[in-house]
Amino acid sequence: MIAGIEVVHVAVVTAAAPDDELANKVAAAIGKSPYETRLRLTGKVPKIIANFDTQQKAELAARSLRDLGLVTVVISDPELRKPPQIFKVRSLKLEEQRVTFIDRAGQSKRVEFNQLFLILSARLQAYTEIETTRTKRKINVMATLVTGIPVPKKVEEKVTSKTFETESFLRLYDRISPDSAIEISQHGLDYSFLGEEMTSAAGANYGLAIKRLRAAFPQAIFDDSLIDPFGSKAPATMARDAIEANCKLIYWCHRAVTGTGTAL
Repeated sequence: MIAGIEVVHVAVVTAAAPDDELANKVAAAIGKSPYETRLRLTGKVPKIIANFDTQQKAELAARSLRDLGLVTVVISDPELRKPPQIFKVRSLKLEEQRVTFIDRAGQSKRVEFNQLFLILSARLQAYTEIETTRTKRKINVMATLVTGIPVPKKVEEKVTSKTFETESFLRLYDRISPDSAIEISQHGLDYSFLGEEMTSAAGANYGLAIKRLRAAFPQAIFDDSLIDPFGSKAPATMARDAIEANCKLIYWCHRAVTGTGTAL
């Protein structure tokens, strides 16, 4: 909601290289230029291609897009931006027919093998600001004018630097809602559950953990489109706010494909 105005988004599952005919038909359905529409349709992750000020207008456009064979989701702006409740995993136990996830506080969450709907793999780019104080020498103008001799003085100034870190993580969702999820980060997981297969390389352990989880939840959809969202075979990272919106759009698009999705 922006200044009392309702905002409803229409998103579609995009194609790596949409043809001109499809782009023109989509443009007509959403009231955009073919050039702008083609740009919005490019990539592997769901894209918001239009915004409307009423649910009715959004649903009308979505119906036209579905008639073109596109997987389409209608989602309100408040729902898209609502922060999810995340259960951050520190360790886990692979058991028969279930997995128990444990956070740093010792709280646990048990998930049966048939309860998980989606395993989403992504990379997050986070940054940390570090503020330091640097001392510089400058000429004291007033003292120099009085004495006629250059007089230096010490001046302290604060300098802020940013350090960037990229981290891979998994989001695990059930069919109920994307508003709560289990999150496993590459550098935050205790890999001792791997037993003798655990190595000294975090990347190798993380890859093995993904294989174990996929085997534990064979019915769950595995989606790693956020690793290469533009289909360029160049791994990408995103900021936290972009990740959250994309995770939610991917979730609802999979729900739409499996016939369990609804407009929000």
